[in-house]
Amino acid sequence: MPGGPSLAPPLSPRLVHRSSIAVQLMLVLVAREKEAAMPKLLCARPAVDAEEERKIRKLAASRHAPGDWIRRARMVARSWDGLRTGAIAAELGGHPQTVRERLARFNAAGLGGLGDRPGAGRKRRLTETERGRILALARTTPPGRLMPQREGLPRAEDEARDAHWTLDALVAAAAARGVTVGRSQVRRIFRAEGKRWRRTRSWDALVAQRCAAAAVPALSPHDSRRTTGGDIRDAGHDLATAQQLGGHDRRGARAGARGTGDCGFPVPAPDDTAGA
Repeated sequence: MPGGPSLAPPLSPRLVHRSSIAVQLMLVLVAREKEAAMPKLLCARPAVDAEEERKIRKLAASRHAPGDWIRRARMVARSWDGLRTGAIAAELGGHPQTVRERLARFNAAGLGGLGDRPGAGRKRRLTETERGRILALARTTPPGRLMPQREGLPRAEDEARDAHWTLDALVAAAAARGVTVGRSQVRRIFRAEGKRWRRTRSWDALVAQRCAAAAVPALSPHDSRRTTGGDIRDAGHDLATAQQLGGHDRRGARAGARGTGDCGFPVPAPDDTAGA
């Protein structure tokens, strides 16, 4: 249209194909020049002091640190042990050129060379230390899980919180420790470490599965507790004994032992110290 903006003619498919081939050839030439400039027989430099060697070997044997840092620390440690780049690559399942590049980075930057160089894109929201803290947090006991005690019934650190680690629970626990992270980030961290996130099974689902296998009507966990309490009362025991067996009373174990014996349940061993 006269006076309108001029549109550039579309590029020919053949021209676009040729330009992409040229870019690929340039990348191959740059990679070859980089590989040729690096010596084939490359090894990690000696540790500057005993502390650096201790940190490298501790990181190489770690189970809680990020996987890429562990892998690169093992390259350095195995080079100190006398292995060449080809043997290290075969042992760790990588390419010899990758081992040479990581050893060269370590020789130039030390322990900091085990990490990734900052790229031109968006910076990572979490540091390697924060990722390691989240991985270690998932291996701790959740605050809402009941734990056995020396005396009395099992207790939890905080019964109002989750008894299993979920994505939301990890996000809240990490925030309490000063690490701001989202649910999707936690999921990606575990996937990067080769970990599979499993959903927790509730008691309702477990009881429903058992009822279906036994061909009986569906029950709830509380229905089972009421049925057990009724059997104890029918056996001639008082209400306090039924409460104790149902977890609502903290009396001694002798009354509970009598109730379980009368209802056909396994009788716990008597506590000799109860009558002392």
